Amino acid sequence: MELANDTVSADTLFVLPEEEGLRIDKLLSNRFPNYSRTYFQILIEQGFVFLNGDPIKKRVCPEEGDEIEVFFQAIKGPSLEPENIPLDILYEDEHILAINKPPGMVVHPAPGHWSGTFVNALLAHCDHIESQDSLRPGIVHRLDKETSGILLAAKTLLAHQKLIEQFSLREIEKTYLAICSGRPQNTTISAPIGRHPVHRKEMAVLTDGKEAISKVQTLAFNHQLAFALIQPKTGRTHQIRVHLKHIGCPILGDSSYGSDKLNQSLNPERLLLHAYQLQFKHPITQLPIRLLAPIPEDFKPWLKQICGPALCTSNIPS
Repeated sequence: MELANDTVSADTLFVLPEEEGLRIDKLLSNRFPNYSRTYFQILIEQGFVFLNGDPIKKRVCPEEGDEIEVFFQAIKGPSLEPENIPLDILYEDEHILAINKPPGMVVHPAPGHWSGTFVNALLAHCDHIESQDSLRPGIVHRLDKETSGILLAAKTLLAHQKLIEQFSLREIEKTYLAICSGRPQNTTISAPIGRHPVHRKEMAVLTDGKEAISKVQTLAFNHQLAFALIQPKTGRTHQIRVHLKHIGCPILGDSSYGSDKLNQSLNPERLLLHAYQLQFKHPITQLPIRLLAPIPEDFKPWLKQICGPALCTSNIPS
């Protein structure tokens, strides 16, 4: 990893009691989960991290109440390369593209995932993408790596701007399907979400978090697992996963928010969450669009356990 020696932001934090004894690079990677431990080691080595006003060494373990200043530097990442990766296209015109993302595909390049992403495939598929973001051209929303289903992208700046606006104003209706533990009540979950105070790569329900609302419906249940439909009304990071954990019905295969005991017992291959439906107005023509991503094959064995041969797909609202 090479730094561009160009400060993009700065932050000041104070060491919490539970962080005392942690090495500085570990502490910072916990606090800022979008950056790796290696990134902070390089920042420290090059003098961009200060402890109580003085440059610090990476093996130092700060004490409770110590002040840490971090001057974040831009990363010199490799230039994006088009890659001929097959795409399951659900809709396409000159303005937008929607695919059925397979589980395991990362949406956009980042440290550790510079290739094999949806963006690499998008650049190979399209002759030209208008974008002001060199690392995330066309991206208007994201799905977690293990989540399958509908992923929408913009080909032009105007379409990008309009779709971002629709997501921000909650004008895009999203429907997900999940296999989860227990039986969720048919209800609307309103529980604010923020960064976990200790496990900084995770989110949690917090009284001072941001508003988060999810509508949940159980389509079928077999006394252990449920086939659930979730409609998030807001778009917080990991919202569905956090909300289902909050009501005691975590998604099967979720390594961060799920049941370790159940995951080890049933051994699902991935997080069983699928972005099933998206309804929105075309950003240019304003015509209504409704997209469906078929239930993935790796869901079907679980649905047979829950519902029997019929797979309970008839229970999904149209």
